[in-house]
Amino acid sequence: MKVLLSLFLLFTTCLCFSQGKIDGFYQGQGNATIVVGGGIEDSNEYLAGKDKTGLERKTYYISLFTSYGITNNLDINVSLPYIESGRNKNFQDISIMLKNRFFDKVYTNSVLELSGSAGISTPVSDYKIGGLFDIGQQATIIESRVMSHYKINSGWLATLQSGFSYKLEEVPNSVPLTLKVGRAKKNIYYDIYYDAQFGLGGIDYLGTPRPQNFREFGVSYHKVGATIFAPIIDGFGAYGTFSYIIGGRNIFLGPIYGAGLSYNFSRD
Repeated sequence: MKVLLSLFLLFTTCLCFSQGKIDGFYQGQGNATIVVGGGIEDSNEYLAGKDKTGLERKTYYISLFTSYGITNNLDINVSLPYIESGRNKNFQDISIMLKNRFFDKVYTNSVLELSGSAGISTPVSDYKIGGLFDIGQQATIIESRVMSHYKINSGWLATLQSGFSYKLEEVPNSVPLTLKVGRAKKNIYYDIYYDAQFGLGGIDYLGTPRPQNFREFGVSYHKVGATIFAPIIDGFGAYGTFSYIIGGRNIFLGPIYGAGLSYNFSRD
């Protein structure tokens, strides 16, 4: 069970591929997990503001994620994606998050836990911006999250998280929201989720005279998805994920496919 629970912080890449900055599972003191994954975003529509344009693109990504248990109630998570979109290819933004479980209540057949998290993400390369094949907005972001995680003894669980993403320079701030429902058993984990970002202000693509500053775009999205994970052998595990961006603002719509491998370093 420890292998299952330690993985599902599922790493964060850029906003298109994420399913929340944190989740409700903790490594335990001295334990660590490393995840290497990749996938493709096969976008079939771009929304300029909220208007369809008929533009398409494919985006490929590889990501490295690691998590370490500083204490039983405090984890540090680090992720770094490499993204290719058209001619643009480079490492994107490194993300570093601290997550702390500050409350837990044990009931007869279930547990309720509350956690808080804070961190930062910032570009690690001078990737280009100024077109629809951009891999990011060159934004340094100060992240904060609060999360409730409820699980029952049969393995069913539900997680709700939100917070605030404060973005430096001219990139608009945003409010994230993620709801996840799933089940963690000894030999398999699966979930379904809704993930959203609500951009606050900013301009729209084609909404102001050219040349536009792409860093000023306000980006919102609504995404639904599912994940499955299973341990393989001796600390190794594999996962697959599918999601679909169904709406938003200044965002590509369409399916996202991902898969990867994990390894758990456990002191037990």
